[in-house]
Amino acid sequence: MAEIKLHATTGRALGNGPSRRIRAEGKVPAVVYGLDADPVAITVDWRPLRAALTTEAGLNVLVDLEIDGKVDLTIVKELQRHPIRGDVLHVDFLRVSADAAITVEVPIVLEGEAKEVTNEGGTVDQVLFTLSVNAKPADIPNELTVDISGLTIGEAIRVSDVTLPAGVTTDVDPDEHVVSGLHGVVEEEAPAEGEEGEAEAPSEAGADGGDADGEGSEG
Repeated sequence: MAEIKLHATTGRALGNGPSRRIRAEGKVPAVVYGLDADPVAITVDWRPLRAALTTEAGLNVLVDLEIDGKVDLTIVKELQRHPIRGDVLHVDFLRVSADAAITVEVPIVLEGEAKEVTNEGGTVDQVLFTLSVNAKPADIPNELTVDISGLTIGEAIRVSDVTLPAGVTTDVDPDEHVVSGLHGVVEEEAPAEGEEGEAEAPSEAGADGGDADGEGSEG
């Protein structure tokens, strides 16, 4: 996996006001922590950060974070966005070791066409969209592909069926479903004209204007 280099500056003031000013300048407030070192409040430029986050690796991109002349290998641990605009408000970087496995979420991508499911009017139901895996930073895959071409109705592809690259493991239950083939939804026929009225005759309370539904009891 390729590494992206980002330059960060220290010494930013904490609090909502200073953070808003930082974002107004086209930068993003952040913090870097991990590997038994003290957390450091930093600031990164938005444009190179956006370029780093839009690679094929997504949030699992490896970032060489240069801070005061020292470079730390990091990943994005958490990304906070504005709930409406989607702007990045804050980033948490986690220091990692190139020689130690870490746990990350990797996207699951379906490939192929489940012809037997679609030919029988069924649906393909993807249950897991990411898989939690353990790997050294350089071994983290950008995505995991699952071939659904052999999927049939009533059957499922499980975590144990997902092919993991060398050096990658998962602690997720191997029997957990990733994708299932489901029967199509059968629409119920509408009742014949007149049947519904005969089956739902009004009660005495409703017929004489009483308070069967709670109304009419006031006053």
